[in-house]
Amino acid sequence: ACELQSCLNKNTYKPDKCDKYMRNLYECCQALYEREGEKAESTACPMPGVVRRWLKNHPKK
Repeated sequence: ACELQSCLNKNTYKPDKCDKYMRNLYECCQALYEREGEKAESTACPMPGVVRRWLKNHPKK
């Protein structure tokens, strides 16, 4: 999450320049929800549905 924030700050909030950090965060969040269940809480992770949708809409290249 810290690397993502640094990237977004450095790139004037252009998320496309920070895709690898976004992917790392969302994959980490997905693993959390798979391990702990959808009720798991994290200040860095969006809700499980948002994580699934983002990963679906941003397949690995």
